[in-house]
Amino acid sequence: MTDVARIKVAIENLPEKDFLQLRKWFWEMDWERWNKQIETDSASGKLDFLIREAFDDKDKGQLEEI
Repeated sequence: MTDVARIKVAIENLPEKDFLQLRKWFWEMDWERWNKQIETDSASGKLDFLIREAFDDKDKGQLEEI
């Protein structure tokens, strides 16, 4: 049995309170990793195309005020 399989079995057998705590921790960890990836991609210029697209859409009058 792989580590992942063992972890899945352990999670399935958690009491509800512990499962909710684990789910919250996992969600927060996933969000933190996603934020770090966005920061890295932004700093490296990988997301510059989004800025260009937004300015192009603004110049064309295709953006809505929110």
